[in-house]
Amino acid sequence: MIINEVKQELTGNIMPFWDKLRDDEFGGFYGYVGFDLNVDRKADKGVILHSRILWFYSKAYAVLGDEHCLENALHAFEYIKKYCIDYDRGGVYWMTSFDGKPTDTQKHTYNIAFAIYALSCLYNSAKNDEALKLAYKLYDDIERLALKDNGYGEAFDINWNDASNDELSENGLHADRTMNTILHLIEAYTELYKAEKREDVGDRLRYLLGQMRDIVYTPETNALKVFFDNNYDLVGDIHSYGHDIEATWLMDLACDTLEDEKLKAEFAQMDLKISNNILDIAFEDGALNNERENDKIDKKRVWWVQAESVVGFLNAYQHSNDEKFLDAARSVWEKIKERVIDKREGSEWFSEVSFEGVPDEKKEMAGPWKCPYHNGRMCMEVITRGVDF
Repeated sequence: MIINEVKQELTGNIMPFWDKLRDDEFGGFYGYVGFDLNVDRKADKGVILHSRILWFYSKAYAVLGDEHCLENALHAFEYIKKYCIDYDRGGVYWMTSFDGKPTDTQKHTYNIAFAIYALSCLYNSAKNDEALKLAYKLYDDIERLALKDNGYGEAFDINWNDASNDELSENGLHADRTMNTILHLIEAYTELYKAEKREDVGDRLRYLLGQMRDIVYTPETNALKVFFDNNYDLVGDIHSYGHDIEATWLMDLACDTLEDEKLKAEFAQMDLKISNNILDIAFEDGALNNERENDKIDKKRVWWVQAESVVGFLNAYQHSNDEKFLDAARSVWEKIKERVIDKREGSEWFSEVSFEGVPDEKKEMAGPWKCPYHNGRMCMEVITRGVDF
């Protein structure tokens, strides 16, 4: 059954791949592995990558109780603490060199959110007080420096002057605000609120959920908008299927963590509508298409989209008891095993495969965005939710 399969995937495939990328000379983890599985030990080290690695090993320690996971979590924590946080001006850098020097000093709310997420998880998993203290520091930085009158700004230079949001603008479009940043602030503040149930964190989490409900969600189509200008007017016509299904379970989790029965009922209904819509329009040949831009459907299978769809469909099943969602989750997992998991010894998951299952050899196996967070989290969510199918 699937719980045993994903546990084997987590401990026998994903974790060993990332274990061997630990950099014991300069700290942290190596920043890049090419499609050819060659490790570039001098590649720049992404701060998002390191936050996601810290989250991954912290959560794995909580789920598996393996001290080796805690050791790797603390190794990532030391790198973030020493090289990635700007203690003088606030926030975290975007990128460092292989030996810890800042190479991209922009400040981005999305990036800081992942650091909060990871540091909070280390506290929640291992009661590391220093990690929680840093998580609150970064939370305060966002609230003090990124919050505008109508929501959170996203891209800033090193001194927190507004900058172009190039990192999260895609498809040839420029977006000042994104659904993606709102979603991952929700994710981060959920984990931070879990630590001590601080009222101010809970209030900001409710505010962000309200933005998703009132600005990002479209009731007429049961879909989430993606890109906005500074006034939250829509930019482009994009529908990101993976973000929709990921958002459903993260928003449900936020409401559960807040223990707010009214919000739980409201978002459960909304999230089921989104899940039904994704199943209707994006599920094809047993897996999830990537996105729609205008009238063009991108059908490639992206590693993180497939991972999040397993969790999202499982979550929808748990809220509805509708077997179609369980069938969809199982189907995606079968396609992952068949086509997305790289069968080469010592490898992990391909970043992207075509609709027909051919891997994109131009995509890296590990890099600034390619990490163990989505697929590792999928495995741990399946294990902890306890629905075997």
